[in-house]
Amino acid sequence: MTAPILTPRLKLIPATASHLRAEIGNRAEFAAMLQAEVPENWPPESTADALPLFLQWTESSPDRLGWFGWYGLTRGDAGNSPRLVASGGFMGPPHQGQADVGYSVLPQFQRQGFATEMVGALIRWAFADTAVLRIVAETEWANPASVRVLVKLGFAHVGPSADRQGTRFELSRPL
Repeated sequence: MTAPILTPRLKLIPATASHLRAEIGNRAEFAAMLQAEVPENWPPESTADALPLFLQWTESSPDRLGWFGWYGLTRGDAGNSPRLVASGGFMGPPHQGQADVGYSVLPQFQRQGFATEMVGALIRWAFADTAVLRIVAETEWANPASVRVLVKLGFAHVGPSADRQGTRFELSRPL
């Protein structure tokens, strides 16, 4: 079982098939499983339609937990309960040395550094696997916040994205 990842402000929980089934069909059960508040506008718009696909991937490869989705929860403190603020993950296990990362933060939690903190932790987790030689991310130039996250984390712009509407960034394994 893949353990949660702790950062200064976040707890990242790997998405299991049980999490995804609850996320799709039973908000109260999903919140209880995460032991966190789930905002009304969850899931992020960019991932909502892909949840059935993420569930299919996770069910077909239960031994590859962590190579699909992660939930980003605030760690909470004495006055606040943990809250689901972001999601991120990979498009599957590394292939030919490459892992493709994606992420999304709910609008009300953007511009607070959560994406940088979450993606940074996911990068460190992925590079712990010696099969990962580089991590790739694609975003649109029209999303300057996403571009800033990638640049802050050391990604280099390497060309257009696969669909030509965005741009591709890569980060190589540290030497």
